[in-house]
Amino acid sequence: MTTGKTSEPSAAAPLLDLQALVVAVRRRRRLWCTLAILGLLAGAATAVLLRPPPTAVTKVLVAHQEDQPNDTGTLIRTDVQLLGTTRIAGRALQSLKSSENPEDFLRDYRGTGLTNNVMQIDVTGDSDAEAVARAKALADAFIADHVERMQEAANAEAKALLDQRDRMRDELAQVNKAIGERAPGNDPKASASTETLYARRAELDSRIADFDQRAAQARTGTPRIVAGTQIVDAPRAVRHSLPKAAATNTAIGLVLGLVLGLALAAVSTVVADRPVLRRDIAANLGASVIAELRRTALRSAGPWRRRRTRAARERLTATLARTVRTAAEPVSLLELGCARSTVVIALDLAGALAPDGPVVVVDGLPGRQLTDRRRGPGGPTVVSGKDAADVSHEEQRFGVGSVAPGTTWTDLPYLGGQTVLVVRAGHGSAAWLHTVARQLADLRIPVIGVVLIDPDPRDRTDGTLWDGLHTALRGHDERLARQHEAGRRRTERLQMWAARVPDSGQEAR
Repeated sequence: MTTGKTSEPSAAAPLLDLQALVVAVRRRRRLWCTLAILGLLAGAATAVLLRPPPTAVTKVLVAHQEDQPNDTGTLIRTDVQLLGTTRIAGRALQSLKSSENPEDFLRDYRGTGLTNNVMQIDVTGDSDAEAVARAKALADAFIADHVERMQEAANAEAKALLDQRDRMRDELAQVNKAIGERAPGNDPKASASTETLYARRAELDSRIADFDQRAAQARTGTPRIVAGTQIVDAPRAVRHSLPKAAATNTAIGLVLGLVLGLALAAVSTVVADRPVLRRDIAANLGASVIAELRRTALRSAGPWRRRRTRAARERLTATLARTVRTAAEPVSLLELGCARSTVVIALDLAGALAPDGPVVVVDGLPGRQLTDRRRGPGGPTVVSGKDAADVSHEEQRFGVGSVAPGTTWTDLPYLGGQTVLVVRAGHGSAAWLHTVARQLADLRIPVIGVVLIDPDPRDRTDGTLWDGLHTALRGHDERLARQHEAGRRRTERLQMWAARVPDSGQEAR
């Protein structure tokens, strides 16, 4: 049933209302647009102020003795780590005849393995020429160190193989000596032993030849590595385009600022829980939205005001004027987050009531906003709340006050027995809207309508409550007709509103 859903929105409210979230984030476009612009400016400033130092790059082809087609890049990663050692850095600085500390020089370059056998070296310097010279010295130092290590490994392997060969030759000499000492005879055991010695000699000859071949192959592989390890891309300075860098950094800063702004707006919206849709504001206040207006500045309206806004103000003024004229008790305008707009509405209302006689406005706003805006001769009389009791009953009066945090609630009945709330969308939290509704219910001040200031133009939700006919403005004329027919002062409003007080208080809690 529509009535049940409207009167108890918290019972069926989702954990996250995406529509309200999108509207609230869109209303905070100043925040995320500002952060996006700041990100854009920060990106541009970074490109200009933090320009990269002169850089040179070179590529080295590295041959390995253990190269395999299925290598996963372990060897080239080892070469990259070896490039970042003080041994290579010291050699390069020595060739450059520089007194720089190798540990400091390590921070000025880095190696990157592009493939299993290609390594890129990036070096920075004070100038392009210095960066190129450093890259050349580093590449030469790495190649020389790599070749030396490969030669040392090949020589060590060849030496180990030749040592094995020499041991085999010593054993072969002993076998030959044993064969020579054997005397020819017909002894079967001696013949078997001699055959064993011949077999051993043949095996030793084969192994000696194998060791010789392997040692020769070990030495032969080194020239291939020496020839294969070389600079394949001569050192060259890297050209940096300032416009391109500025465009890239600007785009990145813009995107990051925009994302940060949207995230901050979304998080703050969820945490603050400030209703912006007319549906939510009406449900939290327990009163229907009767009009919507844009925010009004303190200055008088200029020719730029839109016709639609002016027409809406005129309709609202006419409605409030009829209500004040026919009301059995004074009406008040209570603002929440829109004191300027409320002052303008009050002055328009006073101007509409002026032809009927003297108009008295009870000023309950903090400060002197209404007093300072009071019109000249013929304008309304503005009195403070403490002087409201001295106003004659023959004069038309209405009050203007505030329900912002810090309000003295006990002073509100002096402004009027019934009220129209002027609320700025997205200003008050849901908890405070509940507090306002509860306090007004406790004071027996019915809310006959809500004027929504600065609404979202894309809001299509319904701000009408179907269970509030006893206080709504749309039932005002019918109630007056019943009062005149009965010939008595209207009392049903107080009785029905008193019946709603427990429910309102419970809902607010």
